[in-house]
Amino acid sequence: MSFVEYSDFIQDGDVAIVHLGHNSVTPVKVQHGAQTQTRYGVIRHSTDLIGQRYGSKVTCSKGGWVHVLHPTPELWTVSLPHRTQILYTTDIAMVTMMLELKPGSVVCESGTGSGSLSHAILRTIAPTGHLHTVEFHQQRAEKVVEEFKEHRVDQLVTVRNQDVCKDGFGVTGVADAVFLDIPSPWEAVGHAKAAMKKHGGRLCSFSPCIEQVQRTCEALTEQGFEEIRSLEVLLRVHNVRPVTLQLPDFGPDSSSDSSSQAGPEAQKEAPPSATPNHASLKIKTTTPPREMPGHTGYLTFATKPRT
Repeated sequence: MSFVEYSDFIQDGDVAIVHLGHNSVTPVKVQHGAQTQTRYGVIRHSTDLIGQRYGSKVTCSKGGWVHVLHPTPELWTVSLPHRTQILYTTDIAMVTMMLELKPGSVVCESGTGSGSLSHAILRTIAPTGHLHTVEFHQQRAEKVVEEFKEHRVDQLVTVRNQDVCKDGFGVTGVADAVFLDIPSPWEAVGHAKAAMKKHGGRLCSFSPCIEQVQRTCEALTEQGFEEIRSLEVLLRVHNVRPVTLQLPDFGPDSSSDSSSQAGPEAQKEAPPSATPNHASLKIKTTTPPREMPGHTGYLTFATKPRT
């Protein structure tokens, strides 16, 4: 099992994702002799998981069942233990696209946090790319190192426990892209520029407040960055559901007046003058939610000039 490679069968030591319902997934470390308790009953790892295909339907001890899924960055994002506020798939998709990440890219990231974006970056740049990620908090840095090893992507990432605003990323002239998710990104812009390759590269900064965006954009301009753009991504999900529409009654047809004057024979051939009041039409349509998730943060993108 690896977050960047697919395996067919569940093995001892894997991290599997147990799908309990539409909005309920949980990661499970698969181990011989271990058990996982769910609301549908107990899952016994040795008999119910190990050797089974990923995607299998597993029956629990109470008769209920769950699906056991192969881990992906998207599933990890919605099931990981939160040590910090994380980026979700809506913003992550925009980041990976606008930074022009691809297999073989070298990326610098700060801060690592809970590793939500880190896993998506690793899947995108594998198998020949590398991620240099910096985390200021020592315990969070140690924990994410454990997770990268457990998820078998540690060969693609280097974790540093240091202050990126003072000490930088620990590398110079290697990065194709830099991502900043720190309280004062403007203090790290100079280090980001130094870490990027001499000829070009893309930078992204995530900030929840517009004042942070303003100071970051000023710093980017001072450092000579070009194509500076800020945006926010708002997700609006439309629900598909059947609705019943009453057909309107427009009253008697004007042709019925003329047909009444045309004699008995013409009246027999005339169509019904109006649609019955109870007539209706059932269709499927989409409706926007009454409430929707709002602002998450601003994404500021910039390009290092090719000098």
